[in-house]
Amino acid sequence: MRTRPLKVALLGCGVVGSEVARIMTTHADDLAARIGAPVELAGVAVRRPGRVRAGIDPALVTTDATALVKRGDIDVVVEVIGGIEPARRLITTAFEHGASVVSANKALLAEDGPALHQAAEAHGADLYYEAAVAGAIPLVRPLRESLVGDKVNRVLGIVNGTTNFILDRMDTSGAGYAEALDEATALGYAEADPTADVEGFDAAAKAAILAGIAFHTRVSLDQVHREGITEVTAADIRSARRMGCTVKLLAICERAQDGNSVTARVHPAMIPLSHPLASVREAYNAVFVEAEAAGRLMFYGPGAGGSPTASAVLGDLVAACRNKLSGARGPGESAYTQLPVSPTGKAVTRYHISLDVSDKPGVLAQCAMVFAEHGVSIDTVRQQGKAAPENAVPSGAEGTVGTAAASDGEASLVVVTHRATDAALSATVEALRKLDTVRGVASTMRVEGE
Repeated sequence: MRTRPLKVALLGCGVVGSEVARIMTTHADDLAARIGAPVELAGVAVRRPGRVRAGIDPALVTTDATALVKRGDIDVVVEVIGGIEPARRLITTAFEHGASVVSANKALLAEDGPALHQAAEAHGADLYYEAAVAGAIPLVRPLRESLVGDKVNRVLGIVNGTTNFILDRMDTSGAGYAEALDEATALGYAEADPTADVEGFDAAAKAAILAGIAFHTRVSLDQVHREGITEVTAADIRSARRMGCTVKLLAICERAQDGNSVTARVHPAMIPLSHPLASVREAYNAVFVEAEAAGRLMFYGPGAGGSPTASAVLGDLVAACRNKLSGARGPGESAYTQLPVSPTGKAVTRYHISLDVSDKPGVLAQCAMVFAEHGVSIDTVRQQGKAAPENAVPSGAEGTVGTAAASDGEASLVVVTHRATDAALSATVEALRKLDTVRGVASTMRVEGE
């Protein structure tokens, strides 16, 4: 074993960074044995130097992150500060001074991943980022390495623990969105400002990264269709249960059937209770990868938190250090296919549409005509008057298009479609809004996983 230690600079010492430092210290002997040389924490860059950080030598703490990555004797830089700047500048500076980088920065990788890969290659360095997607779940490395000889056609999964916790609580306790969000915040699953999670930005960044790796093409964050969960209601959850489904926020990356384009989207969707993703509870993550030869693979585990994320960071650190010792390089960017990223309108799925309509003759037939005009086939229909019990279904309404009751009151009409393009379904919904007999579109939601 080489005696000179490999030196590591840590950028950020919050929940994840402090756990990385702790594991490096407590497992130093094991890490040295696995790598083939000792690993030494050479410096820790922070914004607030006066804070007590248990287990970290105060002499290692600095507020000058730039000077730390420029030292020239740093072998690997671990970046866990997040955000775009100064993280981007610090990472590129690290490459310029001979260091490899391990990052957990999904936002930066989704926005500027190709440029970072190019900078790493130009300076003969590695860029690892297992921790950027799904915490401790090994997902990036299997896609980059284990499945590199296969053809991946689809990646579908739950990649945000906060939203999964909220939707799970809405499903199991009957809570509304605001109540479930308050509980998630109290338990530490949601940030004080939960926008990145509940509006789907976090999941969209991860979808961009996964699509790029899976399909060997560049997918930027602005090419990912994004919808959050703030509009999901308790009525949506109840309607899903009546269909034998539950609601999840899904990241879906697909190769078109002709293989000539890809799509990436994030949105809430109903999935059957028989689907394995339906049983993913609390703040856990799970991802399905569908490949031609390997078939369907499922990756499941904690998707966030200090210890799980630090586990992924340390795995990358070991790989980067081994490469430093051997003079090798890990996998870089693979974007040889250069497939176009199609708008989500070309994606094919089913829809669950809930309409508030006038309760009078001919409404069902009028709505059915709109679906037919846009080439969208109806699978089932459920109609009930406002005064009817919640689970009441008039005889002949389920799976048929009949005639509404004779009264001119209010009624609820729920339509589930067969598979059609997202664009056709969206056009259908817009046309329904213009009908005099449709008082409002209460909700629209995709149905996936069938």
